[in-house]
Amino acid sequence: MTRLQRLIRLSAVALTAVALSGCISLFPKSKPANLYRFDYIMPAEAASPRAASDRFGVLKLSNEFNKAASGDRIMTVTAGSDVAYIAEARWVSPASVLFDEAVSRAFDQDGRSARLISRGEIGQSDYVLKLDVRDFQVNYAAPKGRPSVVVNVHAVLTRSADRSVAAERTFSQTVAADDDRQAAIVRAFTVAVSGVLRDLVEWTSSLGKAAS
Repeated sequence: MTRLQRLIRLSAVALTAVALSGCISLFPKSKPANLYRFDYIMPAEAASPRAASDRFGVLKLSNEFNKAASGDRIMTVTAGSDVAYIAEARWVSPASVLFDEAVSRAFDQDGRSARLISRGEIGQSDYVLKLDVRDFQVNYAAPKGRPSVVVNVHAVLTRSADRSVAAERTFSQTVAADDDRQAAIVRAFTVAVSGVLRDLVEWTSSLGKAAS
């Protein structure tokens, strides 16, 4: 290769590098999202733990979850139909995963009769629980109005012995946020989720106790 050819080749490489650096600089810098999580709050009047012999096993199937709200974005609904997501705010994990973790904590921390079991203990289940999270969103009555968090969960409890439906019920909570800020909205989610799950655990335990 002659000296001239080498110079031409080096010039081409240099021009390519400059072009690439120019392309990279055109990408906009996005503001990092704030990460949040909702949780389950155990009530102060939680029941005392029951003896193992007084408890019954509940196998919880995988939850159904409203698809638009199941990811890591916080869904809002304005005037009943306009759907959007809160900018620069995310759940630390998908909402469906956080909700499933909250359900497990609710049953684990409660001292009533119902006890969630794993699939490895399927032979010990007296009931099967199926949850359908139908609403999990922030509602605005008007674009500039005060937001409320809506959590709506349908539960079906079936008997393991014959797969017959023991009972089904819908649990709903609507909690107004203190103001229209991300932190206040997340606090309202925690209150709403905790209310729904406390009612769910109490309902499940009372049904199993009555049946036994």
